[in-house]
Amino acid sequence: MTAPNKQAVKAYLLNLQDKICQALAAVDGKETFVEDSWQRPEGGGGRSRVLTNGAVIEKGGVNFSHVHGSSMPASATAHRPELAGRSFEAMGVSLVIHPNNPHVPTSHANVRFFIAEKEGAEPVWWFGGGYDLTPYYGNDEDCRHWHNTAKAACAPFGEDKYPRYKKWCDEYFYLKHRDEPRGVGGLFFDDLNELDFDQSFAFMQAVGNSYTQAYVPIVERRKDEPYNQAQRDFQLYRRGRYVEFNLVYDRGTLFGLQTGGRTESILMSLPPLVRWEYDWQPQPNTPEARLYEHYLQPQDWAE
Repeated sequence: MTAPNKQAVKAYLLNLQDKICQALAAVDGKETFVEDSWQRPEGGGGRSRVLTNGAVIEKGGVNFSHVHGSSMPASATAHRPELAGRSFEAMGVSLVIHPNNPHVPTSHANVRFFIAEKEGAEPVWWFGGGYDLTPYYGNDEDCRHWHNTAKAACAPFGEDKYPRYKKWCDEYFYLKHRDEPRGVGGLFFDDLNELDFDQSFAFMQAVGNSYTQAYVPIVERRKDEPYNQAQRDFQLYRRGRYVEFNLVYDRGTLFGLQTGGRTESILMSLPPLVRWEYDWQPQPNTPEARLYEHYLQPQDWAE
């Protein structure tokens, strides 16, 4: 089996952050990403890039981090007890884009690599990541494009990959306390090491590289659609679900907080404005109701 090449992974991730920021700044057309480099006292660091108050993007963050430590946090060893007592390195790119226009979906993407090592033992490593789409006013064309792009990225690695990771995404981005999905899904994979290192790394790259192909065309189609205050209010209400998931369930958030990560970077994914309404329900036969009845029902979007 090919030995893990940590430096190759890190070089790819840094380049991916650059490319995604360039693509998103271009589609925004007004603002650019501001970089904030940081160091982690326990080991490692990263560079956070944030775009705010853009023409299209209200708040967007694209983070690179590379952290290391002498022992794995509880969030990692809970389902992998064999990692106890090992040092670790974790590196990845994670992003969330919150648009101004309610007709443009929020999107999230993440690709990451973990390696845990102990003297005298083989290293334990894996890749993880994926991306998911959270519309406020859904559009079938957008959902099909998003999922077809994800399916095409997975295709060279076997017919089982897309349906497997699409299902995992539907199950992972699910708010149990609300009994509803966060959005229309996409891809989610973790603990990927069943292929050799080179193939696993290639798969992670295919997912990372396809994110802008999946998202940017949707943004370009919807960014100039007119909207009113009621639609904006609904967008802010639905953003509350995003906050709830990230703070209650998200593995990356929990891992970052438990490893003493940089709080500003970890919570960068939260939207700038959000609202909660007590026991709010959409009116029947409205676009808001259709979000719940049609788009928040897991289905096969890919052709």
